[in-house]
Amino acid sequence: MAIRFNHTILPSRDAAASARFMAEVLGLPAPRRAGFFHVVDLADDASIDYAESGVDFQGHHVAFLVDDAEFDAILGRIQERGIAYWADPRKARPGQINHLHGGRGVYFEDPDGNYLECITAPYSK
Repeated sequence: MAIRFNHTILPSRDAAASARFMAEVLGLPAPRRAGFFHVVDLADDASIDYAESGVDFQGHHVAFLVDDAEFDAILGRIQERGIAYWADPRKARPGQINHLHGGRGVYFEDPDGNYLECITAPYSK
């Protein structure tokens, strides 16, 4: 059996708001509830599950591989909302995107400081 990604849990101070933010920026269906999780469904039966942790935490990083049209739409929503974004993980190139590995990439944060990334070409190639 091939090993495939299924889900990850991101800690949150407001799981509903963070899940809604991610779904809206990425252009995905509205989050659903599953127990105490607020779930953002992705392709291939994968998901990002937000849970309210009740404690301070350091944000996590999640990267999404998207096609060019999705990237353009996501970047447009980021810009329309006035969300800060960067071309690099160290936040040294604000308001820019990168062109690594023959594609494009952008970094931005959800309301809880989780670091999200969208790329159009996988780093493994």
